[in-house]
Amino acid sequence: MRIMISCGEVSGDLYAAALAAEIRRRVPEAEIVGFGGPQLRRAGAELIGEFTGLTVTGLTEAIRVLPRSYAMLRRLVAAARERRPHVFVPVDFPDFNFRLMAALARLGVPIVYYVSPQLWAWRPGRMRTMKRLVDRVLVIFPFEEALYRQAGAAVTFVGHPLVDLARAGQTRTEFLHDRGLSPDAPTVALLPGSRPNEVRRIAPGIAAALPRIRARVPNVQFVVACAPDLPDAMFAPFCADVGRTLSGSPGGADKVRPTGETVVLVHGKTDDVLAASDVVITASGTATVQAALHECPMVVVYRLSPLTYRLGKPFVTVETYAMANLVAGRRVVPELIQSDFTAERVADEAVALLTDRALYARTQEALRGVRERLGAPGATARAAEAVLEVARAGRGATSACRAAP
Repeated sequence: MRIMISCGEVSGDLYAAALAAEIRRRVPEAEIVGFGGPQLRRAGAELIGEFTGLTVTGLTEAIRVLPRSYAMLRRLVAAARERRPHVFVPVDFPDFNFRLMAALARLGVPIVYYVSPQLWAWRPGRMRTMKRLVDRVLVIFPFEEALYRQAGAAVTFVGHPLVDLARAGQTRTEFLHDRGLSPDAPTVALLPGSRPNEVRRIAPGIAAALPRIRARVPNVQFVVACAPDLPDAMFAPFCADVGRTLSGSPGGADKVRPTGETVVLVHGKTDDVLAASDVVITASGTATVQAALHECPMVVVYRLSPLTYRLGKPFVTVETYAMANLVAGRRVVPELIQSDFTAERVADEAVALLTDRALYARTQEALRGVRERLGAPGATARAAEAVLEVARAGRGATSACRAAP
């Protein structure tokens, strides 16, 4: 059995790797190839290409990587033409994966779209492409199923994979103590994104709020959850104004410094950071789901380049951006987007959560409801079964064609 998977960012790599591992548990001899990152490779997939350098946010930013993206597309299509996978599984990353799945559909490869793109929020016209090209859509948010079904797509709600994957390895006390921090002090997690251009744009804005928070909550301490494989230098803004810095090396090896530090950089342990924190200031995206699963009240921020924001805003069809709010169906956590993303606003919202116990309790209760809506454990296992079902049908069709006179 041959399966091709394509993902294009850190969160997609996590989901694709978990899916590949589930498939291999069921069909150990399965041949999994495709496009992804280090986690998919560690799960046993043969990578034809990696997404490093191709993952960006924004329209203008995407233009700069178009030549490399098209070169990668050609490589993947050539590999599919040679190997003839029994199913293709694109994982989110729609701008790249839509082009790839169109080419593979022309080759007759069945398609199962896992972690479906947010067409209901951005460019909904692409729903017609999904209906035409995709054999099955596997959605991870409960409200998506009805939207795809109304559009006539074959859709299954499998639940959110992070329900299984979002697990901390240490208790709050262990985690903070091991990094020279106090388990008794208010702790704020800082998650500035996972893509390099995203971090460069968002980290300075969050960092500028830290002195203001510390002035109003004097014993506060901060933990930066650094995305895997991003160097410490990208998180330098957090080291400039607040205390000294305890930094970790990429891959999760943290250096321990004496108690008294106020900012810590930790690589590759986002769930541990969230489980140990009272409040999180996070870039909008998958991290808001992780925070919700840990019932950690959050302040959601985001900033695109001014040109990208102006060009894209007319096409946005939702009034909130954070997945926690979208799943809840109402605004349960504050969102500070573009011009609203200022140091003063970030500090005000974070301090309110740290000091207003009633607000904190209401937010936690709302996030508990979000967690319950994300589905039961076993999302990746359900997705693997759906992929294998389509792959077996694809393999049967291939065998029938070969046997035909």
